[in-house]
Amino acid sequence: MNATKGRRRSPTRVNPALYLFPLPAVAVIAFFLVMPTLQAFQYAITDWNGFSAAFNYVGLDNFMRAFTNDSLFTNALMNNLKFVLLVVIAQTLFSLILALLLTKNSRGSVLLRALFFFPTILSSVSVAFIWKFIYDPNFGLANAVLGGVGLEALQSSYLGNDAQALYWVAVTQVWFHAGQMMVVYIAGLQAIPRELYEAAEMDGANKWQQFKSITWPFVAPATSIVVAYTTVQSFKAFDLILGIAGNPPKQSLDILSTRIYSTFANSEFGYAAAQSIIFMAMIALVTWLQRRLLRLTPKGE
Repeated sequence: MNATKGRRRSPTRVNPALYLFPLPAVAVIAFFLVMPTLQAFQYAITDWNGFSAAFNYVGLDNFMRAFTNDSLFTNALMNNLKFVLLVVIAQTLFSLILALLLTKNSRGSVLLRALFFFPTILSSVSVAFIWKFIYDPNFGLANAVLGGVGLEALQSSYLGNDAQALYWVAVTQVWFHAGQMMVVYIAGLQAIPRELYEAAEMDGANKWQQFKSITWPFVAPATSIVVAYTTVQSFKAFDLILGIAGNPPKQSLDILSTRIYSTFANSEFGYAAAQSIIFMAMIALVTWLQRRLLRLTPKGE
């Protein structure tokens, strides 16, 4: 037996210089993400105003205040949860329907995909001003169209109606991002083998049965992505809310991100840091609960 065959091959040595390549990225993440997050935890237990060198440690008083002695924060929290629920349900359903209708790679479908995706490339401020014009009760497009077709009874003050304002902003958010989520669904739908549908048709399955037994199980992982991403988008609709409702927004449109911004603007940096931590924990909790309740991701992933 050849001695060289029986000799074990030594593992490939990694050049130590390769470990230097991720250092710039690690430094940027540490400086702009890790350090500010740690400082937020530090400031959250103080009464620091953001300017003075002196401050006092107040323990968990800021967190207790947020939930027990701040109606503006609890109002923003409830508005945000309602907004997330509305947008997640509407955007998920609408983007899935669009994807089902535009799955085929025909010229018409490709053109319509581009049209529905177009709002995604706009800035949030641009979208806010577009829809602020549409919702204007005096010379806005929505009331003008309704009046032009004889449906004056359906005309509304839209954002001026506190009971409806959040719903109209949710419509704007869905219009803004549904095309983006549609692309995720189309990718999942086009990965489904056509042979499965042909076999189902031969067995006499109707369209609903095919959707329930074939389409939905295959797009379930895509739905998990859509729901999680839409949730984060809805919690972070800061620029859209400020653009469409002004700064500061009225209470019916105040959400957690705008409330935190207002708290910082009032020079309550310690309290705002505590609100930011609650905000971060809320996003993590809602996203985790969605994954646990929906169970759309296959086991092992």
